[in-house]
Amino acid sequence: MVRIIQIIPNLKKGGAERLVLDICNELVKREGIILKIIVFSEQNDYKFLTQNLDLEYVSASISLSLIKKSYFNIDNLQLCIDKFKPDIINSHLYEAEIVSRSCNYLNTMWFSHSHDNMKQFRNLTLSTFFYKHFFTNYIEKRYLFKRYKVNGGNHFIAISEDTKLYLHKTTHLLPFSLLHNAINFNRFYKRKEKPLNLKKIRLINVGSLVDKKNQLFLIEVASMLKIQNIEFEILLLGEGKNREVIEKKISLFNLNKEVILCGNVNNVEEYLWRSDLYIHSATYEPFGLVLIEAMAAGLPIVTLDGKGNRDLIEQGKNGFMIFTQSAELFTDKIIELIKNKELYHAISAYAIEYAKKYDIKDYVDKLLGLYKSKI
Repeated sequence: MVRIIQIIPNLKKGGAERLVLDICNELVKREGIILKIIVFSEQNDYKFLTQNLDLEYVSASISLSLIKKSYFNIDNLQLCIDKFKPDIINSHLYEAEIVSRSCNYLNTMWFSHSHDNMKQFRNLTLSTFFYKHFFTNYIEKRYLFKRYKVNGGNHFIAISEDTKLYLHKTTHLLPFSLLHNAINFNRFYKRKEKPLNLKKIRLINVGSLVDKKNQLFLIEVASMLKIQNIEFEILLLGEGKNREVIEKKISLFNLNKEVILCGNVNNVEEYLWRSDLYIHSATYEPFGLVLIEAMAAGLPIVTLDGKGNRDLIEQGKNGFMIFTQSAELFTDKIIELIKNKELYHAISAYAIEYAKKYDIKDYVDKLLGLYKSKI
């Protein structure tokens, strides 16, 4: 028997949270696995995915300080770990990382899933000195790396070549492995050829409405499509602090009929199935799980370069990556795809085959192999 704890701060809507639940739902199907998920918040936007999982809410937090006494609320988490007696502890997202490593448990192998380039790990340089929260990040990094030694080491999981390079530069040669994220392929796959509706092109984007997701750029693209008399619809799925700003820009460009804000939805796949193209505007993307989901649904991709998503785009085969934030270049690729049916269907078919490589079943096979090699 292999006893595994997965720790994540909460289960709010998000790519990391969804991935953890997909991993856990696949892990519990495997023989010889006993699994527990620990969260620090009772928020759960994925109750439909946690029904068959051992999910436990544990109040835990820390606050480090150089000036006054640091605060540690970890007794309940320590008790939970001691009681479960895990062989593996796998943390997800930075809060889970620093809180869990404040506990002591030597009879386990600790893994850190690097869902992004954790800014707290930045190396000390003259340029980083002027970053916001520099001193807090510096203190926390020093603390974390001491804790790694106390607990007998740590193994990082990089989700893309970009995060792999970042970890290599910042983690002082601690071991890490590259393991690309994955999806439940069957959830997103549609078993029929996707027809291209030339009368009205349906475009879709999925992501939190925050600065790095850059949906304001897509409003510029929409404006250019309208100028060129292309009949289209853009669905923006997600919520966030930029909703009001996006709404204002939509109105400013008179695009209220063409660009629709759908908010958070549970059935993302149904929106993908009704769409023709997936458009992605993030300026930074640690990996780009939603791109794989869209490919599984048969959607060609047009995306900006977000660094981590470079691992996913085979130029002209499953989509196109635009390396300059140019609405004109981005729009040109959309028009090229919708005016060339042969190209569209070739890319759609290849995208589906490409996405199969990222199925959660294969991912969990690799993850268990990594776990067992370190026990």
